[in-house]
Amino acid sequence: MKSANYQFSYIVYDSISELEPPDAWLLNEARDVSQYAYAPYSNFLVGAVAKLANGEIVAGSNQENASYPAGICAERVLLSTAASMYPGIPIDTIAISYQQANGPSDHPVAPCGICRQSLQEFEGRVNQPIRLILAGMEGKVFVIEKASSLLPLAFTQEELL
Repeated sequence: MKSANYQFSYIVYDSISELEPPDAWLLNEARDVSQYAYAPYSNFLVGAVAKLANGEIVAGSNQENASYPAGICAERVLLSTAASMYPGIPIDTIAISYQQANGPSDHPVAPCGICRQSLQEFEGRVNQPIRLILAGMEGKVFVIEKASSLLPLAFTQEELL
């Protein structure tokens, strides 16, 4: 028997004011986009904004549905939009933020499991890592150099060959 260990590193900033201006701008856009979420059931509004390799900006917000869980997360709205509008173009960075009616949004929240799988798949499709900036409406900011770090032992397209 052999033991294995998985770990990854990420950067923690105390606030948005410590980010480089392009990252701060992207995060502010994600914070703004969260207001367009349709989340009457969870009251958890998420906004995601991406800068693509070609310089284009794409946004998404979560969209819930009474036929729960038929909604779609902001990250997957964004990935679908990017893939439809700019096929084959890599995403350099995605900023993700949230606001909630039932409590504070003062710390970073990572993408859910299906979004982690979708981010990992997109990285594989375009053969480039996606950098993530995660934050609430205030407080600490996490920067993760590649989204696939969030999904160790991922089920990938190679398993289907």
